[in-house]
Amino acid sequence: MKVTNVKIKKVDGDKFDRLRAYVDVTLDDCLVIHGLKLMQGEQGLFVAMPSRKMRNEEFKDIVHPICPELRNDITKIVQEKYFALDQEQEAAV
Repeated sequence: MKVTNVKIKKVDGDKFDRLRAYVDVTLDDCLVIHGLKLMQGEQGLFVAMPSRKMRNEEFKDIVHPICPELRNDITKIVQEKYFALDQEQEAAV
């Protein structure tokens, strides 16, 4: 599967908030996954898959890639698009 489209909705929060953006990813122009989150972690930015809170207060992914190559592709493409948005906004100022 290939990532064919990415939509990013940046989040303006205080500097201590880990959430940077909400993301929708299209795979093979056939399947859209809504509700991914671009998060700031200790090792840098990462993509969190859509999840829901269970009765035991734990969060469980609703959807997630099974092969690491797809996860890496999603992360790489989302990060590239996010940083490109930053550059576009800086150029507009």
